[in-house]
Amino acid sequence: MSTYPDNYRYTKEHEWVSVEGDTATVGITFHAQKELGDIVYVDLPKPGLKLSPGDTFGSVESVKAVSDIYSPVGGEIVGANPALADAPDTLNSDPHGEAWLVKIRLASPGEVDLLMSAEEYQAYIGS
Repeated sequence: MSTYPDNYRYTKEHEWVSVEGDTATVGITFHAQKELGDIVYVDLPKPGLKLSPGDTFGSVESVKAVSDIYSPVGGEIVGANPALADAPDTLNSDPHGEAWLVKIRLASPGEVDLLMSAEEYQAYIGS
């Protein structure tokens, strides 16, 4: 399997999006977690927060730095991953799976099509 799932879309800020129906699941990419190093804390919003593309909705703290997380799409947060409160290091071991960050009810599903494909993202990061 590719490090970057083909059915996901990606941002230049190193977030990924997977869409099912009208809900987008958002996380950080393998590249992002690798650059951050050992992740020790994740700050995520409560459901109900309304976002526009590019809005900051949380942060990831590693032993190296604190990085903001940006929303790749617009909509309303309908869930945040509770498992990351106790195990933020899951972002290092499974960034494209169990370590999703939030679920967003899409305001405009077409926004997802504006994001990079896996192939485009890998070219962007130079891998």
